[in-house]
Amino acid sequence: MADQPKPLMPHATATWLVDNTGLSFEQIAEFCGLHILEVQAMADDLAGSKYTGRDPVHSGELTQAEIEKGQADAEYRLKMQRAPVAVSRTKGPRYTPVSKRQDKPDGIAWILRNHPEISDAQIGKLIGTTRNTITAIRERSHWNIQNIQPKDPVTLGLCSQRELDAVVAKAAKNLPASEEGEDAPVAASGASDREKLIEELRAEREANEKAATEAAQEAEAAAWLEAKRAAEEAGEAGATDEA
Repeated sequence: MADQPKPLMPHATATWLVDNTGLSFEQIAEFCGLHILEVQAMADDLAGSKYTGRDPVHSGELTQAEIEKGQADAEYRLKMQRAPVAVSRTKGPRYTPVSKRQDKPDGIAWILRNHPEISDAQIGKLIGTTRNTITAIRERSHWNIQNIQPKDPVTLGLCSQRELDAVVAKAAKNLPASEEGEDAPVAASGASDREKLIEELRAEREANEKAATEAAQEAEAAAWLEAKRAAEEAGEAGATDEA
């Protein structure tokens, strides 16, 4: 069961199962590959994001008979009936979600400042922008230049660390060869400094992501416990009134 594929839209599927079945939170969490506290938050309407339910029976990922087996036995683990088909995007310009498009100038400015060896064509392909925009930011003639702050495009979610490293490595190969003599050690030192900077940025990003994940989990756990405590207090108050 550990290698069983997960639903195509796990959060939306979990929302549907919570609203339309009597499955336990543990069963739903395991089938959807989520933490049980996430499922609990959905059930208590405490989740930070609201999802529209997705029917796994309609998509063929589950059958009604499989759901009924799970409802009859809380220890039963749901089995995926048909693995979701991976959707591959056709070739074309890099797609950037609308929520992140406003961050593109910040990512471009960061690359221009930290990796001037990367060509405009490479930046355009990596970030999904135009040469006119890159030129405007470089020449500080961009209409919003006063509000542009250089930020790591990986942190902004505009590209992956692997993609950025690949572009940096490719651009470094295209740099003119250093003259023989004293220039060689300097070039080596520059490459070493660049590698150290990349490692430092990667370590800092991983630490920030880990801290954010831990904070989110703690917040969800605290919200769940608070809701549970409130429910228990309400139950005790009701019992007292009846007495």
